[in-house]
Amino acid sequence: MMTPQEMISAYERANNSHVWGNVEPFIHNDATYWFTDGSYRGIDEIEKAITATFEKIQNETYSIRNVRWIATEPTVAVCTYLFRWEGVVDGKPKQGEGRGTNVFVKTEDKWKIMHEHLSA
Repeated sequence: MMTPQEMISAYERANNSHVWGNVEPFIHNDATYWFTDGSYRGIDEIEKAITATFEKIQNETYSIRNVRWIATEPTVAVCTYLFRWEGVVDGKPKQGEGRGTNVFVKTEDKWKIMHEHLSA
C-alpha cells in the first residue's frame, strides 16, 4: 500500500498521462473537488471536470512541488502544495500556477483523495 506521500507523486504522474482511467483510482467516490471554475461532488462530476481539462489543454505537463504535510494520521492525511501546468490551449502555448490542498482518507486499506482544492 502506498503512503500518502507516495500517492501524491503517483497522482501527479497519473494526471500527466491524461487518461481518466489512470486518475480515477486515486479519488474517493464521494470526493469533492473545488477548482477555480467550479465545484464538483462525486466521482461522475469530477470525471467530467477532469476529462474536460484533458481535452482543453493539449500536451499538458502538470507538476506538484513544495508539498507540506499538515496532518498524517492513521486514517486521514492533509497536504498543501504549489502546482504548475503548461500546455497548448486553442493552438497557443499557455501556462498557469496556483495552490492546492488535498485531504486523503484511508478506506479498505487504501488511501483516496476525499477533497481537492486548487486555486490560481
